[in-house]
Amino acid sequence: MILTVQHLRVAFHLGGGKRSVPVRDVSFEIPENGRVALVGESGCGKSLTALTLGGLVDRAEITGTITGAPRLAYIFQNPMQSLNPVMRVGRQIEEARPNTVRPSPLAQASFRGKGAAPSEDGRTVFGLLEAVGLPADAARKYPCELSGGQQQRVMIAMALAAAPDLLIADEPTTALDVTTQREVLDLIERVADAHKMAVLLITHNLGLVARYSTFVNVMYAGEIVERGEVKKVLRAPRHPYTQGLLAAVPRLDAPKDAPLSDIPGTVPPPTDWPSGCAFHPRCPIATDACRLSAARCQG
Repeated sequence: MILTVQHLRVAFHLGGGKRSVPVRDVSFEIPENGRVALVGESGCGKSLTALTLGGLVDRAEITGTITGAPRLAYIFQNPMQSLNPVMRVGRQIEEARPNTVRPSPLAQASFRGKGAAPSEDGRTVFGLLEAVGLPADAARKYPCELSGGQQQRVMIAMALAAAPDLLIADEPTTALDVTTQREVLDLIERVADAHKMAVLLITHNLGLVARYSTFVNVMYAGEIVERGEVKKVLRAPRHPYTQGLLAAVPRLDAPKDAPLSDIPGTVPPPTDWPSGCAFHPRCPIATDACRLSAARCQG
């Protein structure tokens, strides 16, 4: 395994004796070159879990163990908020490439037989831009001069610049239209294969998981409620929350007037998780036993 997370817990002290515990007990594994998904609604703790893997969470009480030390890179869901608006794209890609990291093999291959060799930094930047489907002149543009899909491609190029072992894609297509979403996700898959990287895909959409992941962890209220191979989990989901997420995926063969399915209610706040199975206030099959223990539906 390239990364193993065991019983991860992240808590924040709010003052006055109050605490917020967005991540309560999370365990999962990521194999080398694996495709793993972390799925759940907003507020379940997915992004905080991912940030903790890279040591990007401050002023928190963090317990549990994270085994393995892969080089990580992140692709965030809103590239316009992640890119520096007053810095040209090429310069931002250069900054993402540490001096100790060798140029990307894909970037080197992109410039073979193309005339005069540019500088080492230039070759890497232009090669990475080409690798993600952007023209070389994009290096001189500011983020505001690019479309949302192009900005996300820049984020992918920045991630590749560090030659990561594990690429964490946190809702990478949220702000994009459906066609561009598929292009970006297909691109992530291609570059991950080319660079032999593992991918942790964070999403709320089980439809994307079915296409781009082989192993899934379903997260709710700071805990993993179900895990397994994607095909098995989607074929026979055990936890009512997983069943609700799967039912909410639109189907092309559904009648035109069929109502969209949803999960009633919202994710509770991390300062007040319910007892027992945290999903029981929203669960259609909850019993009194569910208020005492989560064992009944744990997948």
